[in-house]
Amino acid sequence: MEHIIYSEGNFTNISWVIQTNETIVYQTRKHTEDHKNKITKIQSKYVALHAALFWGIGTFIIKNEDIIKIKLDEKIMYEQLKLKIMADDDFIKNKIKFIQMFIKQRKLKVEFKIINLENNLAAKELE
Repeated sequence: MEHIIYSEGNFTNISWVIQTNETIVYQTRKHTEDHKNKITKIQSKYVALHAALFWGIGTFIIKNEDIIKIKLDEKIMYEQLKLKIMADDDFIKNKIKFIQMFIKQRKLKVEFKIINLENNLAAKELE
């Protein structure tokens, strides 16, 4: 099965959207107290992507060996995830490690795409 994931984060909330064929699921969560107003916007976007994958797998929307197109509106995230450019931030390194672990464990076929913020369906959820 093929899915498209959009994710977004700010200082207080995260959101993600998973599109699968004709269905689309929107999710929004508040940051835990450990993260609320304590992490950067990019760090929050990584939390959102991590949560999207974890939630998608946990709810059985995403299954082993599925195709996932991850749409990113931040060039730095695209470079770190797709091109494997090393992050300087330990928090981000940790999130990348978990994202890569989900991909490897579930044998997901992942494609990263860079998009404009206006095309990020998850960003519309935080407005």
